[in-house]
This record gives sequence, structure tokens and C-alpha cells, in this order.
Amino acid sequence: MQIKADLHVHTTYSNDSLITPKELVYYAKQKGLNAVAVTDHNTLEGAWKIARDTKDFLVLPGMEVSSADGHIVALNIKELIPRGLSAEETVERIHSQGGVAVACHPYAFLKGCLNDKVSGSFDAIEIINARAFPFGRNVRKAEAAAKRYSLSRVAGTDSHYGRQIGTAYTIIQAQEATVDSVCKAIVAGNCEPHGCAVPLMVNLEMNIQRLKRLIKKASHPT
Repeated sequence: MQIKADLHVHTTYSNDSLITPKELVYYAKQKGLNAVAVTDHNTLEGAWKIARDTKDFLVLPGMEVSSADGHIVALNIKELIPRGLSAEETVERIHSQGGVAVACHPYAFLKGCLNDKVSGSFDAIEIINARAFPFGRNVRKAEAAAKRYSLSRVAGTDSHYGRQIGTAYTIIQAQEATVDSVCKAIVAGNCEPHGCAVPLMVNLEMNIQRLKRLIKKASHPT
């Protein structure tokens, strides 16, 4: 069956995200998705809670790991991957849990990119990251790396704001609508990246909302 999934989304379990669990599903459905991966920074808490609590929508639990060499998305893992390990060891830890290791925004500026640490040990590479800058350069270099290392090609938004969700997505041909089946299809290469860069106005909206949140916190200290 065909799964349309945004494979890189952050919720309020990431300190820099504005997306609540309720908004996550709302905006994903609004964009015509039938699955989404929760990949908060260096935590699994929100991903597994949201996956357990969401009954009518497929949530892939994961996390974005801050390795010493750059950021790596880990999908379908049960235990926290420590931050600060090398990219190679991070991928090994992901695989030891039966998870999927994705080189996310590998050539973007100011995003903890992997650059030359991308290798054939990864399962997939994020061809399209809707918030990567410069967008075209990241896509071209990721495409070249996918070909060089025979990696599966995926896409995600790296959303931190609801209206960003679904700007980029991955079409996955899975046997069934389960986390395990979707992840197996990704590893097998039965997937295709789609989408574009998040519009500048949507990113501006996010930054305005972040500023409002900071002002609110400053005026109501705990």
C-alpha cells in the first residue's frame, strides 16, 4: 500500500519547536499525509507517547541524534541513542536496535550537517529537507551521495511549526500501514522523495511565533 509520510518533524518535546502533538496530526492530515515521523532532538519521550496515544494515524517514533559529526535521524528505535558519538558509532547503535539510520540535511548550512561523514553504512539519505539552506545545493549533493553510496532516497520537512508539515514528503510502497513495514520498505529503497522548500513567509510566521513565546515566558517567569 502507498504511504505518504513526512519523515522529519519536531514537536514541543524539542525545545525549539512550536508543534503540539494535537497540531502534528491536524496539519499532517490537512496536507494529505497518512503517516508522520516524530524526530525530536535527542529524546524519544514525545515520539513514543504520541505513537501510543494516536489511534487513527500512523506515527513513526524516532529522534534526531546530535552525533559528533552531524545530525542523524533514527527511526523505529526503542532506546535513546547518546549524543556526541561519532557518526559511525551512532549508526551502529541505531542498527543494533533494528532501527533505520537517515543522513538528514547532510549538506545544509547551520544545521549540523554530516558532509563527508555520509557513507554507505546509512540506510537512507534525506534528498529533500524543506528547511535546508541553500535548498538547491543540498538536494543536488544529496542526490549525488545517494547514487554514490546506493542509499534509499527520502524527504522530510524538519518542521518546527505546524504549517511547515508536509511541504516535503516521502512516498513509500509498504506491505501494510505499520511502522515495521514502512521502515522495511525504506531500507529496501521502495520510496521516493517529493516536495519543495518551505515558503519564506511560513518561516517568517514561525519566527514571529517563537518571538511571541519568548516574550510570554519572559513576562511570566516560573
